[in-house]
Amino acid sequence: MPIKDILTVLDLAGDQPAAKYALEFGRVHDAHVTGLAVSFEPVVPAFAAAPMPVDYLQAAHDQAIAAAKDAKDQFDEFARLVGVKNESRLAEILTGGPLDNVLAHCRPTDLVVIGQSNPDKPEPMRELLIETILFESGVPVLLVPYIGSKSFEPKNVLVGWDGSSTATRAILSAIPVLEKADKVTVLVIEKKANSQAGQPGAEVANYLARHNMNVTIDVVSNPQTGVADTVLNYVTDNSNDLVVMGGYGHSRMREFLFGGATREILEAMTVPVLMAH
Repeated sequence: MPIKDILTVLDLAGDQPAAKYALEFGRVHDAHVTGLAVSFEPVVPAFAAAPMPVDYLQAAHDQAIAAAKDAKDQFDEFARLVGVKNESRLAEILTGGPLDNVLAHCRPTDLVVIGQSNPDKPEPMRELLIETILFESGVPVLLVPYIGSKSFEPKNVLVGWDGSSTATRAILSAIPVLEKADKVTVLVIEKKANSQAGQPGAEVANYLARHNMNVTIDVVSNPQTGVADTVLNYVTDNSNDLVVMGGYGHSRMREFLFGGATREILEAMTVPVLMAH
């Protein structure tokens, strides 16, 4: 299915690399792009010894709304310059509270684009936003590095393949992107020797080739580093401009526990990563 509707969760500070990527991505795919600014409402601690001053709460509320509106205005201007079909919205949530209001915007779309957490300009609940959207929206998520991306139309794409359902969903979600690429590499990482006959990754490579893609397979056996570092090093060595992979994790009491490789890649990524769960 073509990508015709994109939602991007806006950064509240900085140069908006995710919004810029989403808009250029939307231009390439002739898609409608919606910018969602999230206002994080203040929460009164339950253990507070005395009631919080009303003036303080109102000022914190006004500041949160103002930051979201500024991000929304920035997006509107970027969209005007790029010239794509667009709209912008604002969602209010309680800091530390449920994200249902955000998920309601994310679900009826083809792709959610969100920026990586920026350690120099941290935002409230950014990691929880990413995790919740990835694991609960039912929609593929494209993560954009906080340093931005020079390529808005990926041409050298790396597909991580381990035979899992999450990797399958990621590939199916990425078909419209992969079809526009010049080169697609299926990367298989074998932590131990595979006794099965045949080329690892051959079936999925054949599937992609039937979509008229230029596909190669690369198998890394017995890597000297973990899966995340192996992927990140491969991207650096081969100048890939997009990674497609499954996202692993589960929720427990609304606290999300990423699989180790997923978290490490999201923390250290230098190119956009398209994930599905």
